[in-house]
Parts: sequence; C-alpha cells; structure tokens
Amino acid sequence: MSPRPFADRLAALVEERQSQVCLGLDPDPSRLDRDSAAAGGSVAERAADAVAAHCRSLIQRAGPVCVAAKPQLACFERLGPPGWAALNSTVAAAREAGLVVIADGERGDVPVSAAAYAQALFGSTPTPWGDVAGLEVDAATASPLLGSDSLEPLIEGAAEAGAGLFVLVRTSNLGAADLLDLPAPDAPLFERLAALVAGLADRLMGECGLSGTGAVIGATEPRHLSRLRELMPRSIFLVPGAGAQGGRAADLGPAFGEHPGSVLVTASRSIAGAPDPAAAASELRAELWALAGG
Repeated sequence: MSPRPFADRLAALVEERQSQVCLGLDPDPSRLDRDSAAAGGSVAERAADAVAAHCRSLIQRAGPVCVAAKPQLACFERLGPPGWAALNSTVAAAREAGLVVIADGERGDVPVSAAAYAQALFGSTPTPWGDVAGLEVDAATASPLLGSDSLEPLIEGAAEAGAGLFVLVRTSNLGAADLLDLPAPDAPLFERLAALVAGLADRLMGECGLSGTGAVIGATEPRHLSRLRELMPRSIFLVPGAGAQGGRAADLGPAFGEHPGSVLVTASRSIAGAPDPAAAASELRAELWALAGG
C-alpha cells in the first residue's frame, strides 16, 4: 500500500488542531544552562544531551498548539555524532507529540549526491548487510539552484515515502535580494523558481488539493506573496521570518490558498525565547487561523 501523501496528512492535522504553526528548533548550545546536561561524558555528549532536553521541553510546552516541528540540521550536526543522536531524539519526541517533522537542511547537489540525501532524509540506504534507515522525516527543505535534475532524486524519494519537499523560492534573509530578485531575464529569479516548483506539483499531490511540492517563502517580503501564490496555487508555503526576523503574521493573508493547510508559518526564537512558549505559540495560532478564515 502506498503511503498517505504528506499534503493530506498535514491538511488533516491543520484542520484538527486549527493551527498553521511550525515550531522551529534551532538550538544554540552556547546559550543553554550549564546544569541542563547530565553529568559525565565528553563535552560534545553533554552539549548534545542539553540540546535534546531543550528541544523536548519546547515540544512538550508548545507542541500541542503546533502542527509541525522543523529541526535545523546544522544546529545538531555541529556537535558531531552526539548531535546526530540528539537529532534522532528530537525527531522521536516530535512524532510522539503528533507533529509532522520537517528536516531543515536546504539540501541541493548534483543528482548522484541528491539521491544520497533522499535516502538519508526520507528512506534507507541498501547495503550487502541490509538496509540502513535514514531520518525518515515527513518533509525536508531543498535548494533548487543546481536545476531541476538536482531536485528529481529528492522528489522521487519523497514520493516513495509519502513525504514532502519545500524548495527555496524567495527566502527571508536580507541577502536574498542579491540573487533571487534579479531579472532572469524578464522576471525576477524567484518567479522562475516558483514556476519550477509549480511544474513539479503533480508529483506530490494529495487528495486535499494541496501539493507536497512546497515552497519556502520568507515573511520579510510580503509584497511578493500574492504573485507567488498566483504562480504556485497548489503548493504549501513554508514561511519563515515572522517574529525575530521582522516579518509580521498579520501581513501573510495573500499567502493563503483555498485550504487552511496551504501555509505553515515557522516560529523559532519568538517561541523558544518567550517566557511562556505555549502562550506565544497559541497567540500565533489564533492570528493565523483568523487570516485563513477559520
């Protein structure tokens, strides 16, 4: 039996929880309490233990009003092998909380390497001794700047696993304009990337009318949202940049399509750094649900 498409699973969860909030998990071990790790072990092991505990705490507190968790892979990978163990623990905690898990690694490489990334993210790697399981996440982020053939193995891997893929289209960082807003040749590059995503939408379509071939669209440039929704009517938008980066949830109305699950808004520092993460997530949930017409 084929796995249920990511878009359908997400859409059902959005409606059940009346939420479009994605909990961003970007742990910085240098900011954690020295006493938050278990005694003993190497420095890397203690740091990874503290990171895992920090992420579990955020998931427990804010997770019930969210629909997704988005661990930033680099924040775990920089701790070496113990960091990977902390990532596995975090993914497991998010699943136990009923959240879909989006691995934020922005992978993008030539097809042979992209195929390896697909195995690491969505599936498993065959060996003479059996298969080695990967992260088996629900979705991941990817860079399209190497072209469509670099996305093909990731799309194929996602389709086989019933997963989703969020392609960088117009990101939230200040430097995005350096390249993504340049004419290519008669429209900004980000519009060409949006057309690429739209052309792949059928590959990860759900019965709900949404596609798991999604797009990363920054909240910091809301003037582009209407045009991007026009170009990608079926794609789920993963929207970072609201809160600490200066984007405002109130400006995101044009990002929504017909289904309330057409938008996921990532909040990292604005939830993790709040005195009450659950209250911060709840406030964002209410604002987004109202924008979606809930």
